[in-house]
Amino acid sequence: MKTDREGDALLDRRASQNSIAFSLFALFLSLAFLGAVPIAMYVTGIDRVTLWENLFRICTSPSKLVTDYFRVGCLASTLFNAGACGLACNILILISRTRASSTTFAAYILVIAHCFYGLNFINMWPPFIGVIIYCFVTRNPLRKNLHVAMFSTALAPFISDFLFCYPLGIYLPLFGAEVNVVGLGLSLVFGFVSGFLVPALLPGTTAMHRGFNMYKAGLALGMFGIFVYCFLYSTLGIEPPDAVLGENALYESFGHSYWVFMDLFFAIIFALSVLLGFFLNGRRFHGYGELLKCTGYGLDFADKYGMPLCFINFGVYGFCILAYLNLIFLLPVLLPFLPDGVGFTGPTVGVTFAALTFSADGQHPKNVAPIAGGYVLLFLLVCGICTIFGNDIPWTLSTQAYINGLAFATGLCPIAGKYGWKYGILAGLVSAIICNSTAAMHGGFVLYNGGFNAGLTALILIPILDFYRIEPRYSDDE
Repeated sequence: MKTDREGDALLDRRASQNSIAFSLFALFLSLAFLGAVPIAMYVTGIDRVTLWENLFRICTSPSKLVTDYFRVGCLASTLFNAGACGLACNILILISRTRASSTTFAAYILVIAHCFYGLNFINMWPPFIGVIIYCFVTRNPLRKNLHVAMFSTALAPFISDFLFCYPLGIYLPLFGAEVNVVGLGLSLVFGFVSGFLVPALLPGTTAMHRGFNMYKAGLALGMFGIFVYCFLYSTLGIEPPDAVLGENALYESFGHSYWVFMDLFFAIIFALSVLLGFFLNGRRFHGYGELLKCTGYGLDFADKYGMPLCFINFGVYGFCILAYLNLIFLLPVLLPFLPDGVGFTGPTVGVTFAALTFSADGQHPKNVAPIAGGYVLLFLLVCGICTIFGNDIPWTLSTQAYINGLAFATGLCPIAGKYGWKYGILAGLVSAIICNSTAAMHGGFVLYNGGFNAGLTALILIPILDFYRIEPRYSDDE
């Protein structure tokens, strides 16, 4: 009996330590964005007036996929947007007394990730507040549902559309922007409704793919978004808006890619993460090899291995993503017959963070590599087929849609972990085939389109594997 109590106390102490570590690391990331703002201002040569003007433009523009906030605003204003939204989440974690976990951290990462291409300090609040109202009405503590509130911000593009460009309504000037008065009411109603529906949808859709898509909220919010989009546009016969693609002379002067700046920014973040984990782990990497052997299926790295190894994994895995991105950026340069891709655009920076979402909860370089292999395999197949038939190669690995698709396809890593690398490549291949088409289903109004894509991939593959009685080859030790 005493032993059981001691064991429970040990687990509770570790959970408390993990919570503090998650919260502090999330705060560090928010402050890193804000700290990088003056450096970005210096590099791009803008002043404070331009910074605020660009930030205002970001917050008052339609924000459907894929709206590049570097183009709408600028590098510095986008970093400020990410830091401000992240800091808001940090404060809510603190005042709600949420015991931060790997799931809370994942939700936070997705918030800051989408602050580069669709989420801002205005459109995040109606869905967020909707979940808070749900907690109050149902008497569910917010500290246990804060991650759901953060996940619900994936619906934020609907809010920007209602406020700033939805054709039904009356527009009035407000603080220098044309605001739809009817859209304001619609935003509040939508936030309230989504606040009650999202918590109900998450468990059911997770059961559908049985945990083989780590971006669990993607499938739920994607399906919800399809119904909302169909009603508001297709059913009412309204033409949906295009993504904002205005000219930006400053952005163009950098070749639509802040390559050097973002390489250095990511390298510093990842290096500090590895060093932090290294020192907290007794100045050694002991245990990381064991972590890399995990399947990633239903396993919380923080609980099993502790936060120091999670920090190491965040950094090492991050460096792997960075190396992959720099390699594919160079492909069109090295192979001129390939079409041009993109560099470190706003969406690219965002999905780099998004790919790290579950680095404390199942993702690591070894089980993600086969998924990336599936994207590379499809690219080689497309190149071969186009060469044989004399067609132009339509895309490359640095085409924006395929960068975004792979970032979220990493959520299929439990398939590679459980079934082996061959099935991981197959999962990546299937995801790559459909990644350029799924946004049309919800009109680009759901920021978790990649998670939606990964969820559909899991729904296709897992029943097929079950039907042909293909059993998982690997499992984690209890």
